[in-house]
Amino acid sequence: MTPNLLSILVPLYNEEEFVAAILHRVLQAPLPAGLEREIIVVDDGSTDESGEIVAAVAGQYDCIRMVRHPRNLGKGASIRTALEHARGEFALIQDADLEYNPCEYGKLLKPLLDDRADAVFGSRFALAGERRVLYFWHALANHILTTICNLASDLNLTDMETCYKAFRTSLARGIPLRSNRFGIEPELTIKLAKREARIYEVPISYHGRTYAEGKKIEFWDALAALAVILRYWLSSDIYKEAGPEILEAFSNAARFNQWMADTIRPYTGKTVLEIGAGIGNLTRQLIARRKRYIASDIDAQHLARLASRFQYRPNFEARQCDLGRAEDFEELRECADTVVCLNVLEHIADDRAGLRNIHRALQPGGRAIVLVPQGQWAYGKMDEALGHHRRYSMDQLRERMEEAGFEVERILEFNRVSLPGWYLNGKLLGRNTVSAAQLRVFDKMVWLWRRVDRFLPWAPTSLIAIARKPG
Repeated sequence: MTPNLLSILVPLYNEEEFVAAILHRVLQAPLPAGLEREIIVVDDGSTDESGEIVAAVAGQYDCIRMVRHPRNLGKGASIRTALEHARGEFALIQDADLEYNPCEYGKLLKPLLDDRADAVFGSRFALAGERRVLYFWHALANHILTTICNLASDLNLTDMETCYKAFRTSLARGIPLRSNRFGIEPELTIKLAKREARIYEVPISYHGRTYAEGKKIEFWDALAALAVILRYWLSSDIYKEAGPEILEAFSNAARFNQWMADTIRPYTGKTVLEIGAGIGNLTRQLIARRKRYIASDIDAQHLARLASRFQYRPNFEARQCDLGRAEDFEELRECADTVVCLNVLEHIADDRAGLRNIHRALQPGGRAIVLVPQGQWAYGKMDEALGHHRRYSMDQLRERMEEAGFEVERILEFNRVSLPGWYLNGKLLGRNTVSAAQLRVFDKMVWLWRRVDRFLPWAPTSLIAIARKPG
C-alpha cells in the first residue's frame, strides 16, 4: 500500500447522466493535508454511454483508472474489483451518482488519519448535516436492516446501508467479500466487526434520488440483505488466508490460551516485551500487574486491533517490530526484564539473528521465554500455511539459544495432547487450517488435558525455552 494515498472506489452502472459530474466533484474535493488521491472506476457492464464518458474524463487526468466488467455483476462485485486495483493506504467507496457529497471526505477520513479508527461509516441519520426528505418505507427498511445487522455484529450503527464507507485498504483486502449485489453492505459491516476493527460513524449530508430519477435499490434487495446478514452472522469466513484464520480460531480458545499463559507466568517479570503479539491472545492473559507491557508485531492490522483492545491500559504500548530486523531493536535495547516470544522464531529465516535481537532487548539478568513447534518430522500443510520455516528438536533449540549468548535454565515440554491431531490434519490429510469445531471441543477439554498432558507417552507439540541473559 502507498502511504498518504486515498483510493476512491467508484462502482458504475448506467449513470451516463451523472458520472462526469461526480468525477469532477471527486477531483475537486478537498483532502486533508498531505493526502493524494487515485480514482478507480469499475464499469459494471453498463449498456449506456457511461464507460465512454469515464474514458474521456480519464484521458484528462492521470489519477483516474477504469476497469470494465464484461457484464453486469453488481455493486459488491465492482467493489471487490476496485479493491484489487487499489494502491492507497486508505480507501473510500463513492457511488457514481450525486446523492453523496465528496466535500465531506475530510470528515470521513479524520478518524482514520488520527489512528482512532480502522473503518468509518458516513451516517445519513445521525443528528447533523442535511438530507433530502424522501420515502418513509425506504427509511424504515433501512432502520430495520441496520438494527438486525447490529444484532448480528454487536454494533450500534445508525446507518449500515450507507454508501460512504472508508477503511484501511489492507484490512478490507484481507476480508473475503462474497456478495455481488447490495448485500456487500451488511457483509462488510459484519466482517469488520468480527475482525474487531475500530469502527466510527460520522454524520453526513444526503441528497437521495427518487425512483423516477434512477434509484436502483428495490424491495428484493432488502430481502436479499436479510439473507446475507443471517449467513454471515453464522459464518467465520473473515480471512482470505489460512494463517490468520488459524490465529483467529485460537483467539477463541480461551482455556488453551490460559493454559499457555499459566505455564510461562512464573517466569515473567514486571516489564515485558512480547514479540509477535498478533491479535492479543496472550497479551490479555499476561498484561495485568505489569509495570510496562510492550506488544509488538509486524502486521499493521494486528497492531490496530491491539491498540483497540488495550486502549484503556495505561501500562500498554503497541509498536511495529520485526524479529528479523536488528534496526527495529535499536530503540528497544535493554527495555525489558522479560521478552516473550511464542510461536514466532520458526517464522524467521535467520533464527540466530532473531535470538540475538531478543538478547539485545533484554536487561542484564533478564529472561527470554521462547516457544517453538517441536519435531521437524511433524512439519505439514498447517506449518506451511502459518509460514513456518522449521520445527525444532530440544537439542537444536538449546544450541540456538546458547549461540545467541543465553544461559538456558530449562526447556519445558508443552501440549503433548494436540500433536497427534496436528500430525493427522497437517501431515497425513494435508489440511491447511484448523477446524473450528475441533478446536472448540479441544478447548472445552483443556481442564483434562492440563492434568494428563505430562503423562502422555509421545513428544510435545511445543517446546518452551526459559533462558537468562548473563548479568
